[in-house]
Amino acid sequence: MNAEMEIAAGVVDLVRHTAGPAAEAEVLVTRSDLALTRFANSFVHQNVSETGVAVHLRLHVDGRTVTGSGSRIDADGLAALVERTRAAARLAPPDPAWPGLTAPTPVPAGPAVDEATAFASPDERAERVRAFVAAVEGLEAAGYCRTAYRSGAFANSAGHTAVGRAAEAAMDGIARAGGADGVARLCADRLADLDGAALGARAAAKARAAADPVELPPGHYEVVLEPAAVADLLQNLAWHGFNGKRYAERQSFAEPGTAQFDPSVTLVDDPLHAGTLPFDLEGTPRRALPLVEGGTTGAVAYDRRAGAEAGAGSTGHGMPGSATFGPIPHNIRLLAGTTDAGAAVAAGPVSAGVTGAVGDPDTAALVAGMRRGLLVSDFWYTRVLDPKQLVITGLTRNGVWLVEDGVPTRAVRDFRFTESYPRALGPGRVLGLGRTAVRQPGRVDGSWYETPALRLSSWHFTGGASG
Repeated sequence: MNAEMEIAAGVVDLVRHTAGPAAEAEVLVTRSDLALTRFANSFVHQNVSETGVAVHLRLHVDGRTVTGSGSRIDADGLAALVERTRAAARLAPPDPAWPGLTAPTPVPAGPAVDEATAFASPDERAERVRAFVAAVEGLEAAGYCRTAYRSGAFANSAGHTAVGRAAEAAMDGIARAGGADGVARLCADRLADLDGAALGARAAAKARAAADPVELPPGHYEVVLEPAAVADLLQNLAWHGFNGKRYAERQSFAEPGTAQFDPSVTLVDDPLHAGTLPFDLEGTPRRALPLVEGGTTGAVAYDRRAGAEAGAGSTGHGMPGSATFGPIPHNIRLLAGTTDAGAAVAAGPVSAGVTGAVGDPDTAALVAGMRRGLLVSDFWYTRVLDPKQLVITGLTRNGVWLVEDGVPTRAVRDFRFTESYPRALGPGRVLGLGRTAVRQPGRVDGSWYETPALRLSSWHFTGGASG
């Protein structure tokens, strides 16, 4: 029995002894080792690391349900956690929709953990930073390299237990040439798979290609979105569409069984594909969940409560805050397409100054097919205007280029856009998918989005970034 399981089992026993055998309890204990090496102005300015243990307790007693959490794992700290959770239960309203506990069930082992990544040193992260800075060749560089290790154990009073471990590494950096930025991001199972020099060279080429942008009028443009931009689509689809709580409240666009997307679109929430614990907050085993198959919406995510209310089971998406925000898929893969990278033959010579706009064969193949459109590196500051149709407004950043006859001809000033994400990916609107998916780090701990570049027939740009 590992240390986290000893704690989890001990808290369940403590509940049984103090609240009686009728009390139902579930306990998740997680240890996190998170480390971040930051750089700005082309030098490392901060290295931070944190090791913490968190204990989450959910208690159902006398028809009432409450949760409690703490970070003290000594006997007095755990006893205090149980006592204050029991005290809160006495004041809580009745919970007739209590879904019960996860029954004993097998839990997969999850992906293998790279020990070198789990316990990487600051020097090993700094090596990637040094390589990134050297590769930008005199441009200003900023960003981070991080590593994360998580181990967890779950136990409940129904006799279900689960243990798991996970590790990951990520790098996110920009290079700046004057007022133009280029970005490169990557998330991986192993720190050894992060090539700081390659990422730095890509960011620098993009920054140099983004110099002296021109302003274009707003309107509908054909676009090629690079993986960093597509990751924003996947995150918003997950949070606001494939969320079982929002679906039950009729605030989601999702219509399971309906062909809402182009046939080339297949989306899978696949937590066991990479560094994630193999079970959720409620001990439910995680598994691959097909959200969209061949353009047809297939499922939304559920925790135990949302699943019970919908007449379905949990999909393994119980998480802190899911009672408020809903169960959210955090590990989505847009399966790659069959675009032939060998087709990336420019119609003419690439214009001087924008040779770095296209950074890989996948993107080049998609760009080569456009008569006139835009190549977009990244989206940010995206906000929901209409949750039901998932109309989003946001900004481009880190490089936009006008493409004419398959060639990026000039850099373009950043745009504001307003677009329905499901409509943009709708039937007949996806003109191509890259053959290689790139994993992008998410904005929430443990989340990531793996996607190829994406060519769409239309994207609605409503004005310049200033308004």
